[in-house]
Amino acid sequence: MSYDTQVPPAAPHTPLRNGLGTAALILGIIGTLSGVTMVLFWLAGILGLIALILGLVGKGRVKRGEASNKGVALTGAILGLVSLVLSVVGAVVTFTAVSAAVDELDKGIKDAAPKDPSAKAPSGSASKPAAADKNKALEDGDTLVYEDDLEITVSDPKPYSVDEYAVGHTKGNKAYQVTVVIENAGKEKFDATAVQLSARAGANSVTAEQIYDDKIGAGFEGTVMPGKKATVTYAFDAPKDAKNLTVEVNPGWTYDASQWELKIG
Repeated sequence: MSYDTQVPPAAPHTPLRNGLGTAALILGIIGTLSGVTMVLFWLAGILGLIALILGLVGKGRVKRGEASNKGVALTGAILGLVSLVLSVVGAVVTFTAVSAAVDELDKGIKDAAPKDPSAKAPSGSASKPAAADKNKALEDGDTLVYEDDLEITVSDPKPYSVDEYAVGHTKGNKAYQVTVVIENAGKEKFDATAVQLSARAGANSVTAEQIYDDKIGAGFEGTVMPGKKATVTYAFDAPKDAKNLTVEVNPGWTYDASQWELKIG
C-alpha cells in the first residue's frame, strides 16, 4: 500500500519593518543636539516629539514581531523625550535672556532721556533749579539733568583772543569761549570721551567752527567717577555781526543732545 505524503507549504515570510525605530533614533539624536544649543529649542521640540512618537510605534512593532530593533526604537524614544525636555529649558533660557535684554535697553533709553531742564541756578548753589520748558533751548549757566543724574552746564560766552597759529578761525570773524561742566551725580561712572560739541551762530545759523590752538581745543577725556566733575573750555568762530551762539552738547550715543542759546555780540 502506498501513501501520498504532501508537505504543507511554508508560511510566507513577512519582512521586518525597522524603519520607524531607525528614524526615531536619527531624529532623537538631531533633536538632542539642537536642544543643547539652546537657541534651536524650537527645532528640538519638533524633532523630539516626532522621535518619541516614532520610537513608541516602533517598539510596538517589535512586540508584535513586525520589527527586531527594540533597542534602537527605545533609544530613539528616550532621546525624543530628552529633546523635549531640552527644548523647554532652551525656551525658558532664551525668553529670559531676551526679556532681560529688552529691560536693559528700556532702562538705558530711560536713563538717557533728559529730565526737565531747570531755570538758571544762583551762583554757587548746589541745589537743582526748578523745571523749565523742555521744548525751549537752555540759556547760559543753565544745568541740564539726565535721568541717570548726569548734569551738564554751559557758561555764558566770553570773547576769546585767537593767536596767529589758530585753526578754525576766519579773519574778520569773532571768537568766543564757553566753559562746559559735566558733573556725575549718579551711581555709575561716566565715559567722557564720547562727549561731542557743535555750534551755530547768527541769524542764519551758520556753522561756528571750533577753534584749536596751543591753549584751547582739547575735548573731554577719561572717566568721570560718581560724585566728580570735569570741566573743559571750548572756543568757536562766529560771524562778526552774530548776536547769538547755539551750542549743542551730546554726552554720548545713549543720550539725547541738548542746546544752549547763548547771547553774544
